[in-house]
Amino acid sequence: MRKIYAILLLCGYFTSVHAQLTATDYAHAESMMSYNTEPLVDHGSVRPNWLPDGRFWFRDGGAFVLVDPVKKTQSPAFDQQKLAAALSTASGSTYEAGRLPFQSFAYTPDGGSIRFRADGKRWKCDLKTYQCTEDTGAGDEPAGGEFRRRGAADVVASPDGKKEAFIKDYNLWVRDIATKQETQLTTDGVKDFGYATDNAGWRHGDGPVLRWSPDSRKIATFQQDQRGVNEMYLVTTNVGAPTLKAWKYAFPGDKTIITIQRVVINVDTPQVIRLQVEPDPHRATLSDDIASSGTFDDVDWSPDARELAFVSTSRDHKNEKVRIADAATGAVREVFEETVPTQYESGQGTINWRYLPASGEFIWYSERDNWGHLYLYDAKTGQVKNQITKGDWVVTKLLKVDEKKRQLYFIADGRQPENPYFSQLYRVNFDGKNLTLLTPEPGNHAVTLSPDGNYFIDSYSKPDVPGVTVLRGIDGKLIATLAKTDISRLVAAGWKPVTPFTVKAHDGTTDLYGLMFTPTHLDPARKYPIIDYIYPGPQGGSVGSWSFAASRGDNQALAELGFIVIALEGSSNPLRSKSFHDMSYGNMAENTLPDQVAGIRQLAARYAYIDTNRVGIWGHSGGGFATADAMFRYPDFFKVGIAESGNHDNRNYEDDWGERYDGLAGASDYAAQANENYAKNLKGKLMLAHGLMDDNVPPENTLLVVEALEKANKDYDLVVFPNSPHGYGAYSLYMTRKRWDYFVRNLLGVEPPKEYQLRNKGGQ
Repeated sequence: MRKIYAILLLCGYFTSVHAQLTATDYAHAESMMSYNTEPLVDHGSVRPNWLPDGRFWFRDGGAFVLVDPVKKTQSPAFDQQKLAAALSTASGSTYEAGRLPFQSFAYTPDGGSIRFRADGKRWKCDLKTYQCTEDTGAGDEPAGGEFRRRGAADVVASPDGKKEAFIKDYNLWVRDIATKQETQLTTDGVKDFGYATDNAGWRHGDGPVLRWSPDSRKIATFQQDQRGVNEMYLVTTNVGAPTLKAWKYAFPGDKTIITIQRVVINVDTPQVIRLQVEPDPHRATLSDDIASSGTFDDVDWSPDARELAFVSTSRDHKNEKVRIADAATGAVREVFEETVPTQYESGQGTINWRYLPASGEFIWYSERDNWGHLYLYDAKTGQVKNQITKGDWVVTKLLKVDEKKRQLYFIADGRQPENPYFSQLYRVNFDGKNLTLLTPEPGNHAVTLSPDGNYFIDSYSKPDVPGVTVLRGIDGKLIATLAKTDISRLVAAGWKPVTPFTVKAHDGTTDLYGLMFTPTHLDPARKYPIIDYIYPGPQGGSVGSWSFAASRGDNQALAELGFIVIALEGSSNPLRSKSFHDMSYGNMAENTLPDQVAGIRQLAARYAYIDTNRVGIWGHSGGGFATADAMFRYPDFFKVGIAESGNHDNRNYEDDWGERYDGLAGASDYAAQANENYAKNLKGKLMLAHGLMDDNVPPENTLLVVEALEKANKDYDLVVFPNSPHGYGAYSLYMTRKRWDYFVRNLLGVEPPKEYQLRNKGGQ
């Protein structure tokens, strides 16, 4: 027996002579969670708060810094020592200059005072006398703005800040912010046929979806028709009668889906003008929600509010129609359309088309040459005037259009040989000439334009290289260095950076990119199990941001427990060519898995400490779908899997996502891709998890797999969160611990400490 145990120990199956991890081991792993690593990063980010005069302030650790781009100066936003003393006197509590009790503040219009919230109260502090008083007034903060943020109040303020629109009894109303007077704009809205209502099936809310005209006198919105659409049901778990949650939810293949009837509403003298087009499917060019950006997507007002340009998307996302409506009459003119074999998208993260009425042109985004690029169209004839950008790279976000200079400013990926996912800012003329790089430093650039468009803040870094944040003029010239990320305290605590890697896809030729996480005290002579963290998209990928981060989920924490952990961007993930993104179109069940298997085998050939006899995999949502898929279709390769909140059968997920990336039911064989139909193939250890109040991926997706496993007489493990949403809410750390335990016990082969409790003391 001792001889057998010694062999297992040499092979790396056990990490200690007791074949058990301790609470101390788990505590060390927990030290690599973001709530423990981020506080050790200094000068890590700059979040600008722009002022009307063009200046901005940001918070750097405990310091509030005011920047004047014109004067090229940086100075304290106020005297923090005096303010701490004044607030301590006024409140009766004791505050320190470097640890003020607020994260944000607002200058009064005259700049002589600041307002903020602290300890549940509003305060106003005079910056001359440094006296603080409790603020009971309405405040001078901006009333809002056109764009409604998710989770904000269920109103959308007009551009002039004088009115706000809201929904009441399925109709649209406006409220005068100063007088509080309310005016009803529509009268025929009813249940399931209301105005500006927000329901994409998987995402829904009470706030209105609309777009104010620039002059604040008109609203572009729709009457959303949900009549006859199927419903989704969730039931609470509680003592006594449960509560039924029900809402309209269409499925792939449904005859009746949610549609919108477009309208323009005059606000001053309420009048509804219906646009003279057939109802559109509830679809958008960017995503499977017509309000994915927080406002009404794919509509663009002319500056004089006489015209409304909009794009209609077909149910299968293959056809896009560009149209211009007369806001006074509702007459609609067809401008041009684009039809694609798979699915059209208007960019990555931002809708990239623009209507330019002054010159009678459209900026249009297309992947017709296999790469995402910008084109210039004649708005009168609907003909292409010229291709603006071209090459084997991708435009992701159009940030600014300078009509006078006829120049575009945009983010592009794929022009850095080191990594095609690194983003940079460019400028180009409308005619495609004078392409100019404005952010030349190597790495991934995150760019934020100033409201006036004259400056931008540029933060650049790599996954393994800390960032630098600078202020530049719109011409790209450096004005000031705002912050250099300092990780010296993080490194002193034992942290080490990730390892970027490149492997070949399953086709043997395409380059794939990923990140590898290894224990900080890696022993190259040992054999380590490998865990594949997967998110197959196809609207996203496993890595996420390619900028520097002290922690990426619990990947490094898992590695500390004795694993190699990887995240690999497979083919069919976005941000590359159109053909790359479409590789799994019509077969969602591919889930980038051939690439994951090929990549792990290549890494094992490169690093002898990777043990391909012990391969684990886990993911959430689409990653949960991919994980169970991996365990069923590659049962001899993947030995342990944890599938969280997976959309295991896309016939049971909202209509738009599947029909976009997989095709319409009938054209694509959804049943052949459903995980429950392959559950009988399970050989390894599989844990399923789901929140029973998940209104994104309904829990019956997991229950279908449970039922199939039981029919096949297969053992499995199940974790449910009775009243939790998609991400498990307050129980997310409990799920993290269960995930660690499962891999430690079943992949590492040792016992975890009993009921270790992860604690995010900062509440982040």
